[in-house]
Amino acid sequence: MSETDRIPAAQLPPGTVGRAGKWAVVNRDGEYSAVSRRCRHQLADLSKGTLDADGCLVCPWHQAKYDVRSGEMVAGPRGILGYHGPTPGYTQFVRGYAKVLKLRVKKALRRGDDVVVEG
Repeated sequence: MSETDRIPAAQLPPGTVGRAGKWAVVNRDGEYSAVSRRCRHQLADLSKGTLDADGCLVCPWHQAKYDVRSGEMVAGPRGILGYHGPTPGYTQFVRGYAKVLKLRVKKALRRGDDVVVEG
């Protein structure tokens, strides 16, 4: 673990996403998870994403959704480059290779005033 693989817990209230080094860290109602920060679609920074009602991490660029427990892309993307909308065929292609190139997953735990990415 490096010193950058942490984020102050005060910056990560329930339902939010933050950055801890090369990790996107989420707080799902007090349950912390960490995944690699780069979306498998067009490499957007997932630490700037959001959590949806199901607790999935949503990419800020084209709304691809990731299960933060497994790193698997479960939906999307909804666009390409600057376009936001349906992309029949292309979306299935991206989801296909994202099954092989899942996000890396690490434990994130509260340690004092910080949330720390472990492993």
